[in-house]
Amino acid sequence: MDQGTKKLGEEQVALNSDFLLTHDLHACELCPIMCKTNRYEKPGAICRAGSKLRIARAALHFWEEPPLSGKAGSGTIFFSHCTMKCAYCQNYEISHDGFGVDISEHRLYEIFYELKEQGALNINLVTPSHFADAIARVIKRAKADGFDLPIVYNTSAYERQEAIVALRDLVDIWLADYRYADNVLAQKYSRTRDYPEYALKAIEQMKQNLEDRGGRLLNVEGIMQRGLIVRHLILPNQVEHSLEALQRLYDTFGADLELSIMNQFTPVHSRYQNHDELKRSVSAEEYERVLDFADDLGFEQYYWQDGPAMSESFIPPFDKTGV
Repeated sequence: MDQGTKKLGEEQVALNSDFLLTHDLHACELCPIMCKTNRYEKPGAICRAGSKLRIARAALHFWEEPPLSGKAGSGTIFFSHCTMKCAYCQNYEISHDGFGVDISEHRLYEIFYELKEQGALNINLVTPSHFADAIARVIKRAKADGFDLPIVYNTSAYERQEAIVALRDLVDIWLADYRYADNVLAQKYSRTRDYPEYALKAIEQMKQNLEDRGGRLLNVEGIMQRGLIVRHLILPNQVEHSLEALQRLYDTFGADLELSIMNQFTPVHSRYQNHDELKRSVSAEEYERVLDFADDLGFEQYYWQDGPAMSESFIPPFDKTGV
């Protein structure tokens, strides 16, 4: 069995690179919750996903970072359900409520090629963690058949390190959130107290995977072929926590980490569970303070959003397009 190793602090960890391809959904351990639910009989304890792939939309998406969307668009596949329960999720309809359609692995394979025919610059897998075993099989099949678009793994970063190792040769671009550096805030808003620890380890492994593959690569048009972008979404009234998150990223990865600092928080539904502080958008002053802090730290490259990024128009319609 192929093994990978990754040094985390003083600990040397042996990781099974076949983790996803050999994973058994009869006792699911795909995500950090490791609930051991038999997903052939009932939904996962937190994600609420069954044993079949489920998606809500597969279409060109033009609102990712410039080297991902370009002018032609990213071939984005939105998976239903989620391993986190963020009170402010803009995709609440699919992440919490599970809206979508069950599909086979073969159908996902076909969707890859359909998006390519539409001119997609990549295949962008949004919230894939709880289906990572099936997705890994589909990517492996597609690459073996000569599929040549970059694969983007668009994740909350609430991931088991073993899963990231297993995707090393299958994923080309890592698009990872770093939502919290604070355990209390992670529990308050997303019910994942251990998020900061898992997310940092996952991103560290993504960075190692990228280095093992030869590092960041753009084509002649400036479109990313390999890379790692870490996103941070600013929440209203939580600027200090954003500064803490950026400081943690800088201390861990240095100034050359490619960042995306987002102000697109969108208060579009009424399910905030008494979080009155989330019932407004991020102010210009809040956003500028975080951007200034990124500059002060010395981050060499980050993406920022201008104009009405918090508009509901940036949320795609989940209408089964492309399913």
